[in-house]
Amino acid sequence: MEKEKIKFILASASPRRKELVGHLGVPFEIITKNIPEESHHSDPVDFSRHIAQMKGEAVFQGRKDQCFVVSADTIVCLNGKIYGKPRDEFEAGIFLNELSGKTHSVFTAVAFILYYQDKMMSHSFVEESKVTFNTISPEILKRYLSTKDSLDKAGAYGIQGPSLTFVSKVEGDYANVVGFPLSRFVLECDTFFKPFSLGGSWFDLF
Repeated sequence: MEKEKIKFILASASPRRKELVGHLGVPFEIITKNIPEESHHSDPVDFSRHIAQMKGEAVFQGRKDQCFVVSADTIVCLNGKIYGKPRDEFEAGIFLNELSGKTHSVFTAVAFILYYQDKMMSHSFVEESKVTFNTISPEILKRYLSTKDSLDKAGAYGIQGPSLTFVSKVEGDYANVVGFPLSRFVLECDTFFKPFSLGGSWFDLF
């Protein structure tokens, strides 16, 4: 008898995460809930994991269908300071001036919640990449801020856009800096779904 399919839910409104998850070639839908992206954790790994888990729990709450909810949170960290999304263009400028000419870490936490065969399972992981900026001149900063690209991005920049005018090096997973470490996600799913795939591929569960 054919297994009942699992509904894959991406708990993120980010178009960048939508594009990256789309590379898996499996059907999924996007459902989001607005939650305060705040945490009592000061460690960047714990901070991003906590936010990702809260995003997923908000979407999963009350569901009883067979579903796989995936949520994520990306933050930038330099010398222990966590940079989330700037409140406005002025704060974006402050963030970028602080990151200018330095190497910072980008952490993306990914959280799973699976409800399948009357059981709930959860899992999470955090991937780190390092990004180095050239010294950002006042002219380049002004031009970048005028694009508005900084306003909905952790650390006030998006790696795949006009910020490439001052990004000099990326160490680690590029997709992680975009907002979703896709190759690590596949490896984590290989292990997470092994009890359910029965020798087949977990891709076939969706």
